[in-house]
Amino acid sequence: MEDELRQLLESCIENGTDDDLNALSTLIKGVQKKITYKRSTFIDGILHMERTFDKDTCEISIPINPIINNNLNIVHGGITATVLDTAMGSLANYLLPEGFGAVTNQLNIHYIAPGIGDSLRCKAEVVHQGTKTLVISGEAFRSDGKKIAYATGTFFIIK
Repeated sequence: MEDELRQLLESCIENGTDDDLNALSTLIKGVQKKITYKRSTFIDGILHMERTFDKDTCEISIPINPIINNNLNIVHGGITATVLDTAMGSLANYLLPEGFGAVTNQLNIHYIAPGIGDSLRCKAEVVHQGTKTLVISGEAFRSDGKKIAYATGTFFIIK
């Protein structure tokens, strides 16, 4: 596996454009973050997520780079959905007592504006916390402060 990976990396370095190499560097640094800082998932590391919690909210910020853009050179809607879902799910799990977890049951997203700029910031807050489900809302903003998406999610509580 290691030899195959070295050959693949060498081929990318030899044949890749500057843009390709910048993308590769971003991906490798993300995997390194996952390994070094014991990030919970590869997505967390690869997207370079920075997460903060307040009493009733969770915010996640990620840098915008070409890896997460679509062919129109704006943030891919699936990336926006992933960060919103992660912010909302992180808040759900943060609020639950030891021994319980939350998983996404339903996710609704309204895209409002293109994701452009230097960063994407998603903020989640609780709409309803029951014994079997949580309903959480999320908003995504680009670096100039413009809201680019609004979401709601329902999360099952599991033991």
